[in-house]
Amino acid sequence: MIPARGTLRVFENGEALAQETAAWLIDRALRAQGWFTICLSGGATPKRLYEILASPPAIDRFPWAMTRFAFGDERFVPPDDPASNARMATEAMFSHVPVPGSHIYPMPTVGVTPEAAAAAYERSLQCLYGDDVLVPGRALFDVTLLGVGDDGHTASLIPGQPVLEEITHWVSAVSKGRPETRLTLTYPALQSSAAVVFLLQGAGKRKILDRLLSGDDTVPAGRLRPDGELFWFADRQAAGRWGQE
Repeated sequence: MIPARGTLRVFENGEALAQETAAWLIDRALRAQGWFTICLSGGATPKRLYEILASPPAIDRFPWAMTRFAFGDERFVPPDDPASNARMATEAMFSHVPVPGSHIYPMPTVGVTPEAAAAAYERSLQCLYGDDVLVPGRALFDVTLLGVGDDGHTASLIPGQPVLEEITHWVSAVSKGRPETRLTLTYPALQSSAAVVFLLQGAGKRKILDRLLSGDDTVPAGRLRPDGELFWFADRQAAGRWGQE
């Protein structure tokens, strides 16, 4: 079966999904000319990916010195909070690899309002990009990793929230729709990617993935239209009928 959009790859289980995604990511990074810039996702599936990248043999192959890391979204909590995506990425990967701290771009969550934090992070991304306007054909990110919630949200683009209509700013505060305020990249920033990879694992993701692969654009993840390639990486449980031979 062929997805309505993008390329589907199905892996036998969650471990194979993480291992093969790590290999794919290393290959993309090694083929990059100059900087390689990744937008990271939170969640259990990417956590295993980060652990693999931080372990032999991946740690010795990955070009840490030429890679920059941003985040697609963050809960507005201190960086040492267990719910922090930055903390998860640090514990799973950054604290174990030879990446300069100046190459990591966490979202600010202390000593600022959510709105000021969003504006500050937008400025950081503009400095990284080298312009305050996203130019077609020149991606902000080489790879953007994303997950999908049961309600179809991705990053913190939450159904029914005004952030879904934001087309000017690259980063926005999202104060409703979840128990805690969040910061998220908007569609323009996420779509400025040479490759967007959705990672889905487990039978709980089967229903929403089926909708997305069938072309449902009524949920936030289905509205994403990257400038570059679109990939769906899923384990067999999440893929359901799409993973059948």
